[in-house]
Amino acid sequence: MLKIAFHPIYVLPLPKGHRFPMEKYELVPQQLLHEGTCTRDNFFEPEFPDEADILAVHDKDYVEALKHQTLSYKEARKIGLPLSERLVEREFIIASGTIKAAEYALKYGIAMNIAGGTHHAYTNMGEGFCMFNDQAVAARWLQRNNKAKKILMVDLDVHQGNGTAEIFQNDPSVFTFSMHGKNNYPFKKEKSDLDIELENGTGDEEYLKILKETLPRLILEQKPDFIFYLSGVDILASDKLGKLACTEAGCKERDRFVLQTCHDLKIPVEVSMGGGYSPHIRNIIDAHANTFRLAQEIFF
Repeated sequence: MLKIAFHPIYVLPLPKGHRFPMEKYELVPQQLLHEGTCTRDNFFEPEFPDEADILAVHDKDYVEALKHQTLSYKEARKIGLPLSERLVEREFIIASGTIKAAEYALKYGIAMNIAGGTHHAYTNMGEGFCMFNDQAVAARWLQRNNKAKKILMVDLDVHQGNGTAEIFQNDPSVFTFSMHGKNNYPFKKEKSDLDIELENGTGDEEYLKILKETLPRLILEQKPDFIFYLSGVDILASDKLGKLACTEAGCKERDRFVLQTCHDLKIPVEVSMGGGYSPHIRNIIDAHANTFRLAQEIFF
């Protein structure tokens, strides 16, 4: 069964006009239930994590500063969300959802988180709407519990996974692969194990050609026993922050290729949603929903 992390706290009210599309976390599950792709049995509600799981990735001083709301104005501004105790609780629970999804993926081949993909969170700071790096936390959880040894991070959000690159920069047990816009946030990039930078206006044909040449080779070389996939839909031409030119069909084919590859090679995969900033929420919901539709089609 496809298991999907969702918690009501994922949907946290933001000030009017805020550019982060928080409502998508409510609308995606509603759409999946409405169309019959999922039933309520597919969803599970993550609990608050063991703090040791967060501290296996993030510095204690940073975690304490978040918990006690003592970040400086500059540090809080980099995160880009209005800080509150409720927001910090939300971030803990999102990370817990990805840990539990990773555990479910070992059983079912795949599991997903409606939220997550918080790849701009570093060991000691947050930025770009990210506070804890959910997939990094889950990767460490797998390794600490002897459930995986070699992990491949496949980050196809339009923005580089700079936090993920920093967290695992000296760790050969986690290979970080980020394919992202060259001329896009973050403007100071970190060094992933493999970075592929795309020019503005890159469309379906070139995007998919590069991906299909790269991912099988990486898997062959690295021999991962677990994959984390960040399936941001901000590669769409309609995305106001993306600068690429992929269609919804191209985005869906990207997801199909990644998930089919994991399925065919019998490598468990956890999928977190990542970014999506198209002006019309319908475009974001449809593109994200495609990822879940494909998971059901390919794995179940």
